[in-house]
Amino acid sequence: MAIAALSISRMLFVRQLVTTLLVLSLCVGCGSSGSAPQAARTSSSSGYNGKSPIKVIATVGMVGDIVRNVGGEHVEVTQVMGAGVDPHLYKATRDDVQTIMGGDAAFYSGLMLEGKMADTLVKVARSKPVFAVTELIDESQLLEPEGSAGHYDPHVWMDVAAWSRCVEVVGSALVDLDPKHAEDYHKNAESYRQQLTQLHEYGLKSIASIPEQSRVLITSHDAFNYFGRAYGLNVQGVQGISTESEAGLQRVNDLVDLIVGRNVQAVFVESSVPRKNIDALVEGARSRNHDVQVGGELFSDAMGDAGTYEGTYIGMLDHNLTLVTRALGGTAPEKGLNGKLSHAGGPAK
Repeated sequence: MAIAALSISRMLFVRQLVTTLLVLSLCVGCGSSGSAPQAARTSSSSGYNGKSPIKVIATVGMVGDIVRNVGGEHVEVTQVMGAGVDPHLYKATRDDVQTIMGGDAAFYSGLMLEGKMADTLVKVARSKPVFAVTELIDESQLLEPEGSAGHYDPHVWMDVAAWSRCVEVVGSALVDLDPKHAEDYHKNAESYRQQLTQLHEYGLKSIASIPEQSRVLITSHDAFNYFGRAYGLNVQGVQGISTESEAGLQRVNDLVDLIVGRNVQAVFVESSVPRKNIDALVEGARSRNHDVQVGGELFSDAMGDAGTYEGTYIGMLDHNLTLVTRALGGTAPEKGLNGKLSHAGGPAK
């Protein structure tokens, strides 16, 4: 199915509105997950000079991977935040600003994931196209944590079906920038969406194989609520949506109660978050004569190392789905959906 091209008017925002919304995002603070300006750009001709490949700057790996897959040979992607970097806490350096300003266009996740980069995005949006890939995700698909006052959870990529809407935004943006290669962008986007559909179906089947009593996913922070909703898991994070929040003693004690009461066999650390809170859960459960294992390391706010399968969005989610399934007693191939995982952990199935 070809991408439905977004109108230029939809993709453009008045500079003052861009600035106002981004400044408001700074005031609300990183990790509260409200809407950041979507698909902001100051003029249809700013930024890209028509030369190939398009020099694209992406904030996080999940965004950069969409652009690479849809853009193919026609784009050159530079990613600001690499493996293991926490976007909630990341603040652009002077070199980052120069890199972003040197690109033809910039893509970011939105929903305030990159809250501390808001001032940088303001500067960039004055002179070149800036796109938020979450623009087309319907609000009905977004999670609004209790007490968040209308600000959405930004970790949408954990639901593969919801994240696939971002492919349309990227494809339409690239067509607008480079219409002579529109057919390639349409074909690449459709191919990538089909791969995401297969991944989503794999997740549904794999997680469903976990015994119902064991479908409890305990992680370092609340990055997996979309994951839980999409694939049928009771998700609990030690910290809140943002890794800036602190885990209180009462929260740790409550989770230990849950682990013991539900006979939870595994809890999980995250690649971009220190593991001290998960270790506290393990020790707490042990003090109550319950042995809970660290089931492995999940990718939450960042993908794996560049050049690896886990360093792609599909590899990242394949890893998470396979690891969780096997560690919690379900059935999934050791090497995952595509047989490419370097290590999935969990008991052999």
